[in-house]
Amino acid sequence: MSDAVVLPGGRDVRATLDDRGGMACVVACPPHPQHGGSRSDERLRAVSDALAAGDDPVDCLRFDYGDWDEGRGERADARNAVAWARERYDRVGLFGYSFGSAVALCEASEGLPITACSVLAPPPKITEHLDALAAIEHLAAESDGDSLPIQVVYGERDDTVDWEPIVEVAREVGFVVASLPGDHFFVGRAGQVGETVGSFLREAV
Repeated sequence: MSDAVVLPGGRDVRATLDDRGGMACVVACPPHPQHGGSRSDERLRAVSDALAAGDDPVDCLRFDYGDWDEGRGERADARNAVAWARERYDRVGLFGYSFGSAVALCEASEGLPITACSVLAPPPKITEHLDALAAIEHLAAESDGDSLPIQVVYGERDDTVDWEPIVEVAREVGFVVASLPGDHFFVGRAGQVGETVGSFLREAV
């Protein structure tokens, strides 16, 4: 069952909750809103579908960003989405694709109350407010045995974003790194995206 949600926070942010009656929820950050990114993105939906698998399904909150704000407002949207989920679930994970990866990593590095974070096709920096490389370096510096579980997934033929620096940092510190045989858009591979990300988040949250 999918429910429409209006998120609080002073910006016009709409979301869809894929409700399976789970005790945990993953907040999904879409790609760049100026390039057509939305909560209906195929990769976000594939991850949500994968979270429903198994005996302990995980709900998924997919949201649209409010008006373009060069990363500041978009990060606030993610924080508000997580806050909304935290009021309703025992455990909350965070997922982002492309632009949404930068949003997710930046917010995770600020101590957002989440239990796991997965990013797909992460760009190193988009705006001064969305520096994903600095964010993962910060997370790596604070990493220890009790640190936040983090997964980085990239397309082996992705030449749209420069994902290599983020993957290098993730590998050096022992974060989970996975590659898929696709480009930035993972055409025809949404199922693989869903299973790779979904299996990590189902276990981590």
